[in-house]
Amino acid sequence: MEFGYSLGYWRQGPPPQALETIQAAERLGFDSVWTAEAYGSDAFTPLAWWGAGTSTIRLATGIAQLSARTPAATAMAAMTLDHLSGGRVILGIGASGPQVVEGWYGQPYPRPLARTREYVAILRSIMAREEPVSAPGPQLPLPRTGEGTTGLGKPLRSTLHPARPHLPIHLAAEGPRNTALAAEIADGWLPFLLSPALDAEARANLAEGFARRDPALPPADAFEVSLPVPVVVDDDVERAADQVRPMIALYVGGMGAKGQNFHLDAVARLGYEAECDRIQELYLAGDRAGAIAAVPTRLVEEIGLVGPMAKLRDDLQRWESTVVTRMLVQGDVAALEAVAELRS
Repeated sequence: MEFGYSLGYWRQGPPPQALETIQAAERLGFDSVWTAEAYGSDAFTPLAWWGAGTSTIRLATGIAQLSARTPAATAMAAMTLDHLSGGRVILGIGASGPQVVEGWYGQPYPRPLARTREYVAILRSIMAREEPVSAPGPQLPLPRTGEGTTGLGKPLRSTLHPARPHLPIHLAAEGPRNTALAAEIADGWLPFLLSPALDAEARANLAEGFARRDPALPPADAFEVSLPVPVVVDDDVERAADQVRPMIALYVGGMGAKGQNFHLDAVARLGYEAECDRIQELYLAGDRAGAIAAVPTRLVEEIGLVGPMAKLRDDLQRWESTVVTRMLVQGDVAALEAVAELRS
């Protein structure tokens, strides 16, 4: 299992000493650094800024949101950064949810799996640069024609040649159907809030997609699964878990609407349905402190590595035999150093 470093996105400003931490990750042997976006900081700019201060670590979006950019704009950003970094980009993308897609980007949210399939097909076509790009739609037609257009659009080929023959595309997914889609059309899967307890289910979902995989893509045994895992080293497990509870409460309680929250559904599949309902109830009522307190320690321990080093070593072993090929550490320099020590 490889290890990467996940910075995510930020609110008040860039994480303190972010570049120094990324450089430390590179020195410690972490193979990749991952950024994200929601409705604030974007995913590509930090990779370009911080990536200029590195030389070997791979630069990955985890994730760039589909509705934030057209497929052409995403391909342009990824291909440009791939050139500037010497071929180090991993393009992680995801559909997000209707609250963000419709509320922030002002885009429709019909049939997200079908839209994702169209989006990835256009990305592949642009990056291959074999012919002018056209796409039948119906959600993402190229060129766009019909009412409201000039009728002058025509298929175009990227003026930028790719830095390498195949730029890897990883797909974020939490549900069974989009996990299978990742195995079918992508080079990797980006799960979230996953536990080793769901490994058999994850393997079955991936196998369903691999059965439909295009033989022109890299083989299934080259497929990568990169999972963000919060890491907190502390002799007091409860105190360590307290640092992770706010993140879980946010995603389970506040990221999505009641009745349509993919993160809540993912945690509920771990056997925490009642706890999820309570967290969401408190969060949506404005009681964020109560929602945070309602996150069980055992849930934190299922999806994270928290506690003293001896416990972390034992807990890390649970992941070694799972479908996960890369653990993305969420934490500070101390967390990176601890994981590096556990690997040695």
